[in-house]
Amino acid sequence: MASTDLEKKAKEAFVDDNFELAVDLYAQALDLDPKSADLYADRAQANIKLGSFTEAVADANKAIELDSSMVKAYLRKGNACMKLEEYQTAKAALTAGLSLAPGDSRFNLLIKECDERIAEETKDISKAALPNSSQSSTSASDVNVERTVNGQPTHDVGYHSQDLVKSKPNFRQDFYNTSTELVLTIFAKGIPPKNVHIEFGEQILSVSIDIPGANSFHFQPRLFGKIIPEKCKYFVLPAKIEIRLVKAEAVSWPSLEYNKDKALPQKIIVQSEMKNQRPSYPSSKSKVEWDKLEAEVKKEEKEEKLDGDAALNKLFRDIYQNADEDMRRAMCKSFVESNGTVLSTNWKDVGSKKVDGSPPDGMEMKKW
Repeated sequence: MASTDLEKKAKEAFVDDNFELAVDLYAQALDLDPKSADLYADRAQANIKLGSFTEAVADANKAIELDSSMVKAYLRKGNACMKLEEYQTAKAALTAGLSLAPGDSRFNLLIKECDERIAEETKDISKAALPNSSQSSTSASDVNVERTVNGQPTHDVGYHSQDLVKSKPNFRQDFYNTSTELVLTIFAKGIPPKNVHIEFGEQILSVSIDIPGANSFHFQPRLFGKIIPEKCKYFVLPAKIEIRLVKAEAVSWPSLEYNKDKALPQKIIVQSEMKNQRPSYPSSKSKVEWDKLEAEVKKEEKEEKLDGDAALNKLFRDIYQNADEDMRRAMCKSFVESNGTVLSTNWKDVGSKKVDGSPPDGMEMKKW
């Protein structure tokens, strides 16, 4: 299949909100046409819809590399970077896009939002830099008490471990689940990639961050479930470190770390398994038979008497709804190419030629 056919199918999947299929089709098209900036830019948009913002940035960068004048690539890079909280990088991409499309108000709005976020981050950093004398004195007091328990100096392992943790940097962490992976984010800004060391085990994650002028950050949890180490990966970004853990089983993890007291993981119900499940609604009143109610509504719609344009529109809608794929393609092609004057359901008749307009008797068709 040609790359143009795959691109067309990918766009159809995107319109149908089937973003995973769209990404897959764009990947197949890029295998055939790896120099297409449009394919990379469009796949970036599909990745944004999936929440795969890191992949979206990579696609947008590739599109810009292939075509530095592509406006939509800068817009999509800016959007994805904002989702990753990389506001400086986002602003740079959006500013470059605005220079190519000065009349596009989307760039101005997003740049304004970036400026607001950058100002908030600067304010937070300023607050964090202020010394907290009361906290320091309390910590010192706690250390003194610990050292004189029962009149004896304490040299046990527990004491040294606690003292070491207090001297280490404490990065904020967050994670979210999908059906196939867990994405862990460590909000560590400005860390060079060479200072980050991450290893994956069957149920162990080891993270080590070397920080100049400070103690290293170490994090080595036993994970809630098993992972596939060779498929796991991580990205060191300007504002954070993103770690993607590929699960060995499609289960939802209630926590990142293993805890025997927590409930067993529940299998994630994928969309295909939910198609035949109808929702149930709690009610203090008598139970409503939703299937029966739906059948009655459909029956009323079918028997409804319409006049004029409404009846004609309903007829066309019913024909399209019950048509196969070729009939639908024939209807769309004939209607569009004839400017709304011809509606054919015969794909063999209209598929290989352009459908000319055919105005009603006594009328003349004009092109505007």
